Amino acid sequence: MMPTPETKVLKVESISRLAQWRIDNFGPCNYLKSDAFKVGIWNWHFSIEKNRYLYIRLFPEQSRLTKEQPPFARFVLRITSSAFGRQPCVSPVYERLLRTPEDFAWPVNSSSSGPFVIELEFLDLKISTMNGGESTHVWPTGGLMQSLSTQSTLTCLSRMFQEGIHADVTINTAEGSLKAHKAVLSANSPVFRSMFSHDLKETVSSTIDIEDMSLESCTALVSYWYGTIKQEDFLKHRLALLSAANKYDMSDLKDACEESLMEDINSGNVLERLHEAGLYQLPKLKKGCLLYLFRFGKIYDVRQELDGFFEYADRELMTEMFQEVLTSWKPA
Repeated sequence: MMPTPETKVLKVESISRLAQWRIDNFGPCNYLKSDAFKVGIWNWHFSIEKNRYLYIRLFPEQSRLTKEQPPFARFVLRITSSAFGRQPCVSPVYERLLRTPEDFAWPVNSSSSGPFVIELEFLDLKISTMNGGESTHVWPTGGLMQSLSTQSTLTCLSRMFQEGIHADVTINTAEGSLKAHKAVLSANSPVFRSMFSHDLKETVSSTIDIEDMSLESCTALVSYWYGTIKQEDFLKHRLALLSAANKYDMSDLKDACEESLMEDINSGNVLERLHEAGLYQLPKLKKGCLLYLFRFGKIYDVRQELDGFFEYADRELMTEMFQEVLTSWKPA
């Protein structure tokens, strides 16, 4: 089927960072919008409005991608027409955040109806973020390649764990066992790295006993090592993960558990959280619990639980609580 003249006039050719729109005849209309063309990760459109000036607009196609990751472009436009002689009319270099047709218009001092060629060259193209974070360059594709590489690595690690590919160590829990890899354990924990570097029983037998964890919580721990832990599993087992992080010297996991435990302090768990903060040396969590109890007056909500708490609270923690009482109390 042969393309109609209208189809031809709306089509834009694009390659790499360049796009070109050839218009043989603008005709009697005052507005023309091109078909979509792809540059970077977005689909784009040109439009032309004819008045005293030609207003050339460039904008991304409206989509969820454009809304969540709008493009920030550095670009230049050229228009070639018999009205300008042999030399093209070249725009300044523009830098714009482009979301809608209203974000950019280039006025060209011409009322020519064609033929003319509009050429776009992107000098740089970035992905903007809605939260004001740092923009990401579309070119070169190093960022995309890094993302693909990371995803591929996580997929491979997940298969290694789930399918037991060349697993060389068995982890025994109180309820069952798991297969894993010494290299992965050693990379995550200096305790395991030291363990496998010496002729200990764990090295000789290729087994590790973690009998203070359930099979489910240990599975969450191993999933963390392989980069495949789910958020719901992390939240469900974070106290067990905190204990393991402290035991096996995993500071990143310990910090993550502390941050998470600070997010949902309430009257039902604040004393338990305060105990964990003292037990595992978590200063931010301890401070958060003390603020909750004394600065915000929630100590009165847990009066019935305090006797049981003081039975196992260590002297240092009780001293800090007393100091917080003195700091928070103000005479009338």
